[in-house]
Amino acid sequence: MTATPLRRLVLAAAIAPLALGLAACKKDSAAPAATGGAPIAKIAPPAGKAWADVVSVTPEGGYLMGNPQAPIKLVEYGSLTCPHCAEFAEKAAPEIRDTFVASGRVSYEFRNFIRDAIDLTATQLTHCGSPDSFFPLTEQVFANQKTFFDKAQAAGKAAQDTAFGLPADKRGPAIGQLTGLTEFVSARGISKDQANACLADAAKADAMAAQVTKQADQYQIEGTPTFLINGNKLDINTWEALKPELERLGAR
Repeated sequence: MTATPLRRLVLAAAIAPLALGLAACKKDSAAPAATGGAPIAKIAPPAGKAWADVVSVTPEGGYLMGNPQAPIKLVEYGSLTCPHCAEFAEKAAPEIRDTFVASGRVSYEFRNFIRDAIDLTATQLTHCGSPDSFFPLTEQVFANQKTFFDKAQAAGKAAQDTAFGLPADKRGPAIGQLTGLTEFVSARGISKDQANACLADAAKADAMAAQVTKQADQYQIEGTPTFLINGNKLDINTWEALKPELERLGAR
């Protein structure tokens, strides 16, 4: 798909300062791998909790939902500005949470793979609240993804140039305003002052960029969404292909 003028502008503004390289948003899932295993018994959550309520930040900078000791550990590298990632979230998120994670057999970790300046802004905001807020807010950002691009596009090129050209500590707050992302999260429990403080944290943005670069090299992440199971990269990237793989590994 040909990039829009805004998308080209965003990439040009983000790639050089963040040194992230080019990462495609792709959808070319192959057939599931021929792995298999006996069914795994369900694992009870801590008393008074559901596994979906157990959320922690991982050393890799991701957010893990579910049983930390689950025998099947699913990791998604996703971009908040990738349409195929949004499509995956719409199709898969409820079943991952309510069936696979709920069983205690599968943990699900989302690691933001930042592709552009709007992606960075959205990522900073989804990381701005408590760990418990991360997954609901991420799902809502995906569901409203087009709205943020439309709002920035409607602002016009001059406003885009101004926002994307600011120093790092001012760029995030400006893009949050330009896209409506700051207003969006402020209606969902993160105050405007809190959001702007997160967006002004250039050191944290640099750390996020460094994590993306390191893990892209480590796992050869070439596009989003990309999935790992128990540390092994998969050649599948749709829910229709991933779900049977989880079931074959024993989550059934």
